[in-house]
This record gives sequence, structure tokens and C-alpha cells, in this order.
Amino acid sequence: MEIITKHIEHKAFFSTGSLDSFDLKNQNGMSVTILNYGATIAKIEVPDRNGEIGDVILGHDNLLNFISGRYYLGATVGRYANRIKGGHFTIDEEKFQVSVNKSGNLLHGGFEGFDKKFWLSRIIQSSTGTVLELSHTSPDGDEGFPGTMAVKVIYSLTDKNELKMNYFATSDKPTVVNLTNHSYFNLTGSASNTILHHVLKINADEFTPTDSFSIPTGDIKNVAGTPLDFRTPSIVGKYINVDYEQLEIAKGYDQNFVLNNFNGEVKEAANLYDPLSGRFMEVLTDQPGIQFYSRVYLDGTLTGKGGIKYKKRSALCLECQHFPNSPNENNFPSVILRPGEIYRQTTIYKFST
Repeated sequence: MEIITKHIEHKAFFSTGSLDSFDLKNQNGMSVTILNYGATIAKIEVPDRNGEIGDVILGHDNLLNFISGRYYLGATVGRYANRIKGGHFTIDEEKFQVSVNKSGNLLHGGFEGFDKKFWLSRIIQSSTGTVLELSHTSPDGDEGFPGTMAVKVIYSLTDKNELKMNYFATSDKPTVVNLTNHSYFNLTGSASNTILHHVLKINADEFTPTDSFSIPTGDIKNVAGTPLDFRTPSIVGKYINVDYEQLEIAKGYDQNFVLNNFNGEVKEAANLYDPLSGRFMEVLTDQPGIQFYSRVYLDGTLTGKGGIKYKKRSALCLECQHFPNSPNENNFPSVILRPGEIYRQTTIYKFST
């Protein structure tokens, strides 16, 4: 049975809302802190092999810093996570132009995507437990996207050390949608350590190669014989600096993997193990892709939790999603949401040792 407590940051009143934080706890010593700003996961605290509690994601000690922060730390991103080439797409022969906020392309919803909004909160009590619901309404034309979109994320924490995220969205006009969580993981419990020794497995035989702007070319290639082959557990740092075009483009890992046997059911997409702490994380999802991101842009100028300077190999992301630039690639799974339909997505982070 989860316990949710709410805290209001009284010094954080803005014209569009106040910063609220919610603590989810279970019976095993695991706790999660979630903010109404950006529907952001601010902390995930789990025990290591010795029972010592550690925070396994990047963020800020002062929660107010999430509002002025960069890099989407722990945020829910949308309307469209990842990139859309040129910020344009066509639905039913009607062309749309949305914001271009990264090298002439759309990234993570635009200049003020879902990560920069105050979400409405509701704590729901039920016979199966207590959950946190965060909701937001994005108006027609927001960042150029068509349709008024109502979106919500329901967070729950189980006594199996599972953090569950259930996403829902509806729209009154045909539109596109792709939501994900952008947490940065370091299972050691301290970003003073790198993630290069972490052991990663991704259940994907294929990936979507990109051009020099990290936009998929439309091709789907096999990972066999490449540094992107994580079908069996592999040390993250083993090939991260090898001479391979896709790694050179991203200056590390920043690729979308095509998950095996996609059928809309929740199944394991990846798992991550830290030999130092013994922590093990499984990532389960019903999405067709997962973006493995080894944190290219952190350069030591951002001070995070515990006064630690976040450097480029201090964390990694595993973002469950539809493919980047799907609105412009007919051979990618569709991201179109029409009136009367409900977008649903489930992603689970499950921790053990």
C-alpha cells in the first residue's frame, strides 16, 4: 500500500501555479518524490545490496531549481517527445508547422512543452492503493500543435518496488502525441560516479539510424556487429568511444531502439545493473521504442544534488516512446491521435538487487 504525502513549496508561487511535491513510499524503504511542475520525478530512493538507501536519478536538492533548470531532468515531455524534422508534418493532407527549438527541428514539445507546465494534482484513494494523478490541458495551437489535448499521468508505487506511470491523452482534433519520462539514472546513488561500468541490456534487434541532426533517416537497421548491440548484457562504456558513425554523431549513445515483438502489451524493454551497489532496474513498457541516451550535453557546469557537478557520463536515460520523426515516416508506428480515441501508455521502473 503506497503512502502519499504532499508538500507545498510556499516560496514558489508563480502566475501559473505553485510548486507542489508529493512523496510516494512503500514498505521496503523505497520512496519517490514527484513534482506538479513538469510532472517531474525529482527523486527515486532505493536500497542497495546492503540496504543503504540512495537516490538513483539526477536532479536538484532545492526543488525550485527544477523550474529554472535545463536538460529535462526527470520531466514528462510532450506533446511530442524526441524530434520532428523541420517541425512540420501532415495529417489528412493538412500541413502543420510546430516550434523548432533544436537545430531547426522540434525537440520534446517545443520551447514550452509539458515539462514547463504546472499540472493539476489529485490524490486518489482506492481499494488497490493510493495513486497520484497529474493532469494538464494543452490548448489548440499550443507550440503549433492542432487540437485541445487533455493529458494525465498516474503515478503509483507498489511493494514490489515498481514505479508505474500510466499516461492518457485525448484531443478534439486529429493531432500527434508521443509522451515519455526523461529521468537520468545513475544506480550507484551518486553522480560523482560515472555510468560507464553499468551493465545494460536492451531487448531490440534493430535501431533507427539518424542523420547529423539526430533525425531518423527512415531506415531500420540491425544492431548485430555494431556498438549498439545490447541484446546480451554489455558494459555501457565498452564501445562508447569507438569509431562508429552513429556514436560520433551523438558523441555517445543517443539512439532509438526498435523493441522486439511490439504488440502494445507491457513487457521488458531493458534492464540496467550497477556492480558497485548491486542495484538492478528493469524497464517495462508497451511502447515500440526506447531511446538510450548517455548524456551528451552535461559538461560540469550544472550543479546538482549534493553539490555535485554533473558531467557527461554521470547518468543515462532510457526513454520509452514512439520513434522520433514518426509523423513523417510511414513505415514507423503511427502517432496520430483522433477525436474519440484515447492515447494510453504504461511504463514501469522496477528495482531490486
